[in-house]
Amino acid sequence: MNRNGEVRLKPEWTQRTVPQEHVGALDVAVIFTSPEITAKVLKRAAEFASGLNASVKLVAVYVAPYPADLSCPTALQDHLKNHLSRLAEQSELPATVELVVARSREEGYRCALPQSSTVLLGAHTHWWRNREERLARLLAHQGHHVSLLHFD
Repeated sequence: MNRNGEVRLKPEWTQRTVPQEHVGALDVAVIFTSPEITAKVLKRAAEFASGLNASVKLVAVYVAPYPADLSCPTALQDHLKNHLSRLAEQSELPATVELVVARSREEGYRCALPQSSTVLLGAHTHWWRNREERLARLLAHQGHHVSLLHFD
């Protein structure tokens, strides 16, 4: 209550209207590591999201070396898009594909993932820390909700 006797709500208390198509929607980002592991992660994502209004975004990052232009070679881009498209078609959830070209993996994922994204990442089981585990830790430190799934 202020001096005039008015009661004001703080901005975070105001009610926001959400479009109907976004009510209860769960957007999951799946990081592309290899075709086999990513297919297993997509299958597990469908099991996790059973009964939910969920969609998947497959994200792959191509790291362009510094002296070269910031672009992906056409043949490699077509190859990656074909892999990602096949995986998206096999998914039981609605899936979109995003290929990002960046100077580093970290920069690419920072651009591709909205703040506080739900991220699924797959890796082979090893006794040593692999690059997928390091990426999962980095994404978690950036504020994302990361689940690292290990497969034999």
